[in-house]
Amino acid sequence: MVCRITFVLFPGFQQLDLAGPMAVFEVARLARPGSYDWRLVAGAPSAVHSSAGVAWPVQGLPRQLGGADLVMVIGGDGVDAACIDTRLIRWLQRAGGSGARIASICSGSLVLAAAGLLDERTATTHWSRERQFAMDYPAVRLQPDRIYVREPAVRGRLPEVWTSAGMTAGIDLCLALLAHDHGEDLAREAARQLVVERRRPGGQSQFSPLLELQRPEGRFAALLDEVRRDLRPDHGVEALAARACMSPRHFARSFRAETGATPAEVVERLRVEAARAALEGGAASVQRVALDCGFGNTERMRRAFVRRLGRPPAAFRRG
Repeated sequence: MVCRITFVLFPGFQQLDLAGPMAVFEVARLARPGSYDWRLVAGAPSAVHSSAGVAWPVQGLPRQLGGADLVMVIGGDGVDAACIDTRLIRWLQRAGGSGARIASICSGSLVLAAAGLLDERTATTHWSRERQFAMDYPAVRLQPDRIYVREPAVRGRLPEVWTSAGMTAGIDLCLALLAHDHGEDLAREAARQLVVERRRPGGQSQFSPLLELQRPEGRFAALLDEVRRDLRPDHGVEALAARACMSPRHFARSFRAETGATPAEVVERLRVEAARAALEGGAASVQRVALDCGFGNTERMRRAFVRRLGRPPAAFRRG
């Protein structure tokens, strides 16, 4: 059955926020004809200019919403004006009650929040909009340290909603949507065609001290690479300091000065990210994941997941 997508644009939208997701669904449609179809809509019909100045042909906002299975709001510099476009906001509110799934790319989540579609729900956005989002929409459970977030539908009350972080995170979200709709094989094929990584966990950091550690010149990059390769051993301060040939006190102080986080916080983040990826990839058991990722037991892993991701491990287990 075809999934009919309505991409919602506004003046000043970011082209990559549209082109990336569209490419995912295009590859899927080539591999499996009839799987997806789409249209571009905006408050003002005929053409909408992107932030790069390129005009994209669009249709007006459709009066009848029965023709959309997925409504996806694109982000970009023009998002602030879009958030106070009463016609667009009212249309999105109607879309939220139509039975269609709702999604946003990058800062497009602010428009969903302005429409009230994210109240008391978990969402993410581009890291540069984190402070604005938190101030303007305090009713949303914002998790800015996420690549994408899926909120399941609440039957009869709330639609299924997907939100993503930066531009390329929109591709991650759409690959996850594709896997949800048509299975992992088609998602992997689409990722291969686009030459992108298939599965970056939704909970992976979009912008954090961990990304800084990936720099070759980072003082502790090699040490953290060792931790990533085997999360099971003791990675406490004393053990890490010994491997870095430093006293525990000097190591802890230097580590925090470089990364902005304690060694324990970084190790826990690495374990949570690895565990989430294993669970989303269909790992055999939660117990095995807890042991392989160095938590020792499922209760300790559960507490770390709730602290870092706001949900227990079971919420991320595939199937």
